[in-house]
Amino acid sequence: MVHKQDPTATYRATFDRARQQPEAFWLEQARALDWHTKPTTALDYDGKAQWKWFPDGRLNITYQALDRWVAEGRGDQPALIWDSAMTQQQITYTYAQLLDQVARFAGALRAQGIERGDRVLIYMPMIPEALIAMLAVARLGAIHVVTFGGFAPKEVATRLDDAKPKALIAANGGLEPSRAVRYLPNVAEAIGLATHRPDVVIVKQRDEIDDTITEFDVSWLDFDEQLSTSEPVDAVPVAATDPLYLLHTSGTTSKPKAVIRDHGGYAVAAAWSVPNIYDVAPGEVMFVASDVGWVVGHTYIVYAPLVAGATTVMYEGKPVGTPDAGALWRVASEHGAKMIFSAPTAYRAIRAADPAGEQWQRYDMSNLTTIFSAGERLDEDTYHWLGTVTGKPVVDHWWQTETGWPIVANLRGLAPMPLKAGSPSVPVPGYDVGIVNPLGEPVEQGTEGNIVIKLPLPPGAMVGLYGEPERFHLSYLAAFDGYYETGDTGYIDDDGYVFVLGRSDDVINVAGHRLSTGTLESVIAEHPAVAETAVIGVTDGLKGQKPVAYVVLTADADISPEQLAKELVAKVRKDFGAVAAFRDVDVVSALPKTRSGKILRRTMRSIVEGEDVAAPATIDDAGVLDTFALQATRWES
Repeated sequence: MVHKQDPTATYRATFDRARQQPEAFWLEQARALDWHTKPTTALDYDGKAQWKWFPDGRLNITYQALDRWVAEGRGDQPALIWDSAMTQQQITYTYAQLLDQVARFAGALRAQGIERGDRVLIYMPMIPEALIAMLAVARLGAIHVVTFGGFAPKEVATRLDDAKPKALIAANGGLEPSRAVRYLPNVAEAIGLATHRPDVVIVKQRDEIDDTITEFDVSWLDFDEQLSTSEPVDAVPVAATDPLYLLHTSGTTSKPKAVIRDHGGYAVAAAWSVPNIYDVAPGEVMFVASDVGWVVGHTYIVYAPLVAGATTVMYEGKPVGTPDAGALWRVASEHGAKMIFSAPTAYRAIRAADPAGEQWQRYDMSNLTTIFSAGERLDEDTYHWLGTVTGKPVVDHWWQTETGWPIVANLRGLAPMPLKAGSPSVPVPGYDVGIVNPLGEPVEQGTEGNIVIKLPLPPGAMVGLYGEPERFHLSYLAAFDGYYETGDTGYIDDDGYVFVLGRSDDVINVAGHRLSTGTLESVIAEHPAVAETAVIGVTDGLKGQKPVAYVVLTADADISPEQLAKELVAKVRKDFGAVAAFRDVDVVSALPKTRSGKILRRTMRSIVEGEDVAAPATIDDAGVLDTFALQATRWES
């Protein structure tokens, strides 16, 4: 892609057009797709809480992702590369091969009565069949509900009752570095816990998993047998506004929210974002090291690369330990990835295991142009370490399950602007981002406040919560009239760069001073012995709250906890100020996190304060929580 001489001017012109003429802008972007019925209207918006993109358009996103590329003569191009560090396998599917598999499995689902609008729950690890199942469901105009394969039975049962799927597609297990995780007992228990019972269960048998099970009292069909005996079916044209999938948020609320994504707006956003944000052209390789159970996996492992005609890499493994801290670099090198995208927690784990970056030097990384990060704020120390070790641009970008694609990013394809440590850069065209105070009033540049997005949200973002319109309004729209509440705090500097400091409930009040725990974490993370840190606010009888830092050390750290605490207290006082009243540091072996990499700060606060903590959502979280609870000091006021 040819860049104009002034990327800032290019960005500004594109952003302004998307903001001032959104209908014309997005209708123009929609031309990149092959519609069954081309839209003539971009937006139907009631001015309050309901918006529909391309309401008179009809298409099916799987046709955009597969059929049209085969029709254009690119059927032999690799579409999907599966790389499993767990089984030592690599399998490549061309666009023609993937289309055949998806069309056949869609035929199998149709034979089981799955039709447009039906929900199908998918509970699978990082195997090609997970992607095939998702696309097959969408091909019929049905709605997939992917549940992360690590979730415990209670979480699966919650999603069964919420979505009421007609079918459940599962694997018999997933693979971890030290063990196999059998899924069928979880499925059986979930069905027993749930009120809703699916009509049919289809199971992908993995040879590496012992699937002997006697307590599974639901009859099930074999995935491979269904695939091999079914006839392929065409993509079903649906309204652009029809739901494509439900994805439950993995936050700390008692009942996860089921975000609704549509076919048309999502396809347009996917087609636009791949070349403009990630600078990936048709035929080039995207390596996104996430899981299809999360929004990053939905958008940038499954849908967006294929809609954009790229090659997507699906990786089954870990950033470290499968077998070493060079795992992600190996995958990117062997498959010629142009970009790599993972979470800050993955990069911090790599740094902790390989602080000198020796693993990077083992591989030919000449095809790789950019390293992307999202999922949580990328601390400046890790940002600088990545850039120094790799010599590549490191691009933090910010988005949410609810938005489906980046809100703020450095648009490497459209207009690569200067990078700033600590900032994911500038609002993406389509997102009108602002900062407001608690009253909803705009604040001055450089002033911290609540990050909001002017309504309506752009194509590809959520259009509601499944079955809960009131909760949708109360959760996202009620706080600030005319705006979507992101739940994050931050500021915008004089150059228009957004700085995301953390969740609004991660702001603590120390003696009347509102302090961002994210800012404190950035200062602490700069210490060479600190691999990862989380700062929480705990009750203090004198000051109301006080900050407590929990830190994980790097693999080569040679310092006593007492000396580290002394140095960190001095560093915070010097770099942040005495107002933080920072004195408390604990060294722990691990921080509790969601499986998407977000640190469970609210859960940590509850543990430290001695409150009851809900059972972990995933089947292997309990050990980390128990370990943290044993190590964490109860800071008494």
